[in-house]
Amino acid sequence: MNPVERLIRHVDRWQQRHVPTAFTFGVIKKYGDDNAGQLVASLSHTGFVAVFPLLLVLTTILGIVAAGHSGLRHDVIEAVAKQFPVITHEISRNPPQLRRASYIGLAIGLCAALWGSAGLAQSGMYAMSHVWNLPGPDRPGYFQRLGRAGLFLLVLGGGVIVTTLLTSFATWGSDSAWLTVLAEILATTANVGMYVIGFRVLTPKVVPIRSLLPGAILAGVGWTVLEAIGTQLVKHYLHSDSVYGIFAIVLSLVAWIYLIVEITIYAAEVNVVLARKLWPRSIVQPPLTEADRKTLSLIPLAEQRRDEQQVVVSFDEEAGEQA
Repeated sequence: MNPVERLIRHVDRWQQRHVPTAFTFGVIKKYGDDNAGQLVASLSHTGFVAVFPLLLVLTTILGIVAAGHSGLRHDVIEAVAKQFPVITHEISRNPPQLRRASYIGLAIGLCAALWGSAGLAQSGMYAMSHVWNLPGPDRPGYFQRLGRAGLFLLVLGGGVIVTTLLTSFATWGSDSAWLTVLAEILATTANVGMYVIGFRVLTPKVVPIRSLLPGAILAGVGWTVLEAIGTQLVKHYLHSDSVYGIFAIVLSLVAWIYLIVEITIYAAEVNVVLARKLWPRSIVQPPLTEADRKTLSLIPLAEQRRDEQQVVVSFDEEAGEQA
């Protein structure tokens, strides 16, 4: 055994003996086993396709109500600032263009938003089934997926309403420190609640809701922190007009969506690792830990498509010992 391998195995034994490091590495290892980077890329693409029509709908509605409801326009812009701070400056600084918005643009935006959101829901359901390594018979059928996609649209719509109300509350209490703290706590609670509902809608029913709560809490808190960081970056570093070209807007939005999706997928992996006790995992093999064997057994079982199909996983102990 060379010195490098000896050092790695020493680190491996250490991380396996401590729950925080063993669990963290178990989540990272599961993320890699599921090829979750591809899931994040796919969800980011569909999320990008869904967000732009939603922004078109937003700007059109703002243009229709801008003349007599400037306060509502401000509240909605503030709500968007909490979710997508990297592009809000462009919306808020173009009121003349908003006033020229039309009902045709609203209709086109609504149709595109429905199409994009439905695609996002389908991608989300596939991602959750893949992360949980569920066989085909445990995954929802075509009509069930359509129903869940409709529920997901309602979740998105409800999220916009709740966010707008909380943003109005935060603006109203901006001069009071305790009201600002309360608003942030409420926003975090709302984000956690949205993740609980979203995970429940996108995850097959064979997974109980109690198994979805840890990741939902982690993702909700993570999204709130990400929003706060993004808001501060825009406020202090990205306020120059020279930064905001069309390429900067698109790239910033793609990066923002990617970060949100990655937080979501990691949160889902936390749920799986916790529910199935998939830790400690080994850095170097052999030997395989029990969590390694369990995880490697679940991956091929996810390829089962029919109830009468049987997938059997076995390990060659002799080959492992010789290696």
